[in-house]
Parts: sequence; structure tokens; C-alpha cells
Amino acid sequence: MSPRRKLPPTKKRALEVLARLKNLYPDATCSLDYETPVQLLVATILSAQCTDERVNKVTPALFARFPDAPSFAEADVADIEALVKSTGFFRNKAKNIQGACRKIVTDFGGEVPQTMEELTSLPGAARKTANVVLAHAFGINAGVTVDTHVKRLSNRLGFTQHTDPRKIEPDLMKLLPQPDWENWSIRLIYHGRAVCNARKPACDRCQLADLCPSAQG
Repeated sequence: MSPRRKLPPTKKRALEVLARLKNLYPDATCSLDYETPVQLLVATILSAQCTDERVNKVTPALFARFPDAPSFAEADVADIEALVKSTGFFRNKAKNIQGACRKIVTDFGGEVPQTMEELTSLPGAARKTANVVLAHAFGINAGVTVDTHVKRLSNRLGFTQHTDPRKIEPDLMKLLPQPDWENWSIRLIYHGRAVCNARKPACDRCQLADLCPSAQG
């Protein structure tokens, strides 16, 4: 193993990691399939403890049957459950989807709201979901989406010492320019899938290794 080298200051490292991630994954984007903000909201709720790939297999039939908030709001919840069953925790997800869409219809005129406070008032929509919807449906960077990949890699890279996503998010927001908050999350997710996986990170082929304290040994 090569001698441990002194790493640059944390903020400088974060900006360099961001630049490298942009070069590594220039076309990275949200991997959920959707056409409207409400469809993105529903897909993001379904993605909890489920792969985006699985969600994308479920949503074509789901959105064909229920294309908008009013149709979800008026549905028999058992019909939603049947269509989302393979995503896991399907009863709770179906309940939250219908609850969120009913509130969108009654409180927001049938349109998905565009503020963090309003979005997180919807059933099933915590900050992670709200960040995804705001960034990808409306181009609003209100925060940093912290999923399991972002949580794991941010810790390995030494950008936070926390394990709670609610505490990790402000640590990352302090290090990164606001316009890049969602860029960071999406590209870190790609890197987590491709290189820095949970069980055996491939440090030997990682282009961030010289900036990563975990790879330094």
C-alpha cells in the first residue's frame, strides 16, 4: 500500500470530486421514468426501498390507468395496490400515493406544489422525495437528495460524520454550490452503482481514490 498522503481541505476536495463526477457521468439524470410532476412524485414514493429499475417496470401500467392526481385521488386503493405490489411495502405506498394526490387536488388545485414546505406536507413525501421532485420537475435546487448511495459515499469521502440523512444533507449543502446540489446526488448515485458499491468498493479503479480518505487506508 502506498504511503498515506495529505488530502486537500474538505471543501476543496468536495469541489474537485464534483468536477470529476461531471466528467465521469456527463449524461447522468434521474433514472425514474415520468412525464409529469405528479408522475415523478408517484415514482419517487414507489422507489423507497426499491430499485428504480423495478419502479420503471411498474409505472407504465400504473400511469396508463391513473395518469394524473384526480384519477389517483378517486381510485379504489386496492387497484393501486395491485399495480404497485412488486415494489414492496405496497399497501403503505398505495395509501400515501392516494393521500398525496387527494391533497394535491383539494389543497393545491390539482398541481404538484413547488416549495419544500408544501411538498413535505403530502403523505409519503419526506425531504428526499421533495428534493427529487423540485429538482427534476421544476429545476429548483432546494436541497441535496440523500439516498443510500449518497449516504454511503459521502461518509467514505469524509464529507460528513453523520448517518442520519437529515444531518448529512446540511453538511453537503455547505460544501457544494447550490446549482450543483442535485447534480451531486445523481452523479454520486451513478458512481455508487458503478464503482463504490456497498460490499466491495473498487478503489483500485476509482477515479476519486486520491481524494478519498477511505481509499487511503
